[in-house]
Amino acid sequence: MEQQIKHLEEIKNIFAAHLETKGLRKTPERFAILEEIYSRTDHFDAESLYSHMLKKEYHVSRATVYNTLELLLTCDLITKHQFGKNLAQYEKSYGYKQHDHIICVDCKKVVEFCDPRIHQIQTMMGDLLNFKITHHSLNMYGICGNCQKIREMNEQKAEKTA
Repeated sequence: MEQQIKHLEEIKNIFAAHLETKGLRKTPERFAILEEIYSRTDHFDAESLYSHMLKKEYHVSRATVYNTLELLLTCDLITKHQFGKNLAQYEKSYGYKQHDHIICVDCKKVVEFCDPRIHQIQTMMGDLLNFKITHHSLNMYGICGNCQKIREMNEQKAEKTA
């Protein structure tokens, strides 16, 4: 717990320094949004974050949420993902290891995974093509087990009615 508090203070300091550099105010609302993001364990979109903030009785405007997300992106405290044609989704990124995603095309469920072989391929390709690779993003799309069962049940129903 103490490590978590120390980590959050480090993140707040990075954000405060970024705001100072940009000549922007260090408002309680911006820091409440930052804390909310770093208390989460999932991917989220701006609207769900805004709704969650309202449910917790934080008085923030929708514009403040969207603007704060942009600020957090520019100082690398969050990462933005565009999984297919869905809304943009975000996740905390400072101090978290590189990972990749599998996205269900039916229910839009996102599963994170980390496989060291991907890092080996990244290193090999960088060497082969004379690139210094700084990071990567890998998204795989498919149908999760639950959606596969639903599809199978729907196919069975269709066969029975045919």
